[in-house]
Amino acid sequence: MLQSGFTARTVLSLILTIGIGSAWWSTPTLRAEDAPAGAKGDAAKAEAVKWRPLMDGVSLKNWSSIDFGGQGEVEVEDGVVTLQQGSELTGIQWIGAALPKQNYEISLEAKRVDGSDFFCGIVFPVKDDFCSFVVGGWGGGVVGLSSVDGIYAAENDTASFHTFKDNQWYRIRLRVGENFIHAWIDDKQVVELDLKDRKVSLHPAMFLAKPLAISCFSTVAAIRDVKFRELTEPERVAKPKTGK
Repeated sequence: MLQSGFTARTVLSLILTIGIGSAWWSTPTLRAEDAPAGAKGDAAKAEAVKWRPLMDGVSLKNWSSIDFGGQGEVEVEDGVVTLQQGSELTGIQWIGAALPKQNYEISLEAKRVDGSDFFCGIVFPVKDDFCSFVVGGWGGGVVGLSSVDGIYAAENDTASFHTFKDNQWYRIRLRVGENFIHAWIDDKQVVELDLKDRKVSLHPAMFLAKPLAISCFSTVAAIRDVKFRELTEPERVAKPKTGK
């Protein structure tokens, strides 16, 4: 009886061991391509948002004050770059390593501290040309691109009018693709320009600011969290959804 009981327990133990071992052996390894659709989407979003900071928050490393003539002082403190009011333009220009001329996105936060004209003017490349995105120009409310087909922002079809509060931060994003320029303020799309059969150019007063710059006009402005990323392949031709 003792021998029979021992044998039965031994057999049962072997069956359980083999069963568990078989189950472990047959469990597939989870690969990226086997991930649920939601996980793939999250991975794609993470891949799309590889931002590179363009400012260190403590200095003007890789930037230089632009000698417009009559410009205000440029100060850096606690992660904020302050552009003091000059007679007209005050700005900083990128002098670091060369950046892509298309298929990129720039993001920053800006606010008007004092004054009544544009507190954020971004000069940027578009392939072999240059353009500027103006926020709060022409008396404080115009947003648009200067210039499109030789027409300044206040009068071309990218123009829109907004109310900006002093000392309030606004998140500004500018995206340049293969054939479009898009821009957002606080996730509201304010520019959607198809570049087909269009010509962009730079206001003569901004020629000194090429290839990339941030400026203000007769205004005290503050800038922070300036960052840059290259677009993913799908983003280069696909129009992003408003508020993305």
